[in-house]
Amino acid sequence: MATMNISLPQQMKDWVEAQTADGKYANSSDYVRDLIRRDAEKRAKIAAMEARVEEAYASGFSGKSIDDVMADAWKAAQS
Repeated sequence: MATMNISLPQQMKDWVEAQTADGKYANSSDYVRDLIRRDAEKRAKIAAMEARVEEAYASGFSGKSIDDVMADAWKAAQS
């Protein structure tokens, strides 16, 4: 595994160490890896949503009612 050294203000360092104190994370590296993993997942979801918006924009106008469009969007978000 590669190593990366980062500098944090004392307040952030204390925060990271506090997150590992309850045992959920073995150490600060585990906590930071989890943050990065969750950020990557969040960004992937945002990119997928942006792609859907672009696709919808490119498809033009629809004859569907707002209620129909919202119902379709809700179904797509659930999958």
